[in-house]
Amino acid sequence: MRSSYATVRGAVLLKTPNARQQAGRRRLAVVCAILALALASGLFGSMIRPSPELSSRPATGPFSYFPSQ
Repeated sequence: MRSSYATVRGAVLLKTPNARQQAGRRRLAVVCAILALALASGLFGSMIRPSPELSSRPATGPFSYFPSQ
């Protein structure tokens, strides 16, 4: 007589990921979080930066404090 526990009914049990797979998933999650933060901060910075046409001050560059000859 066959045992009722031997037959698979419904969902199949999945193996848990090993330590290497878990570390890879964590690494991927960290990289995605960093990229999302960089994208969000760039988008936010581009939205709050004033337009050069609307500004009354002249645009200054990194060498604007050195007199040009």
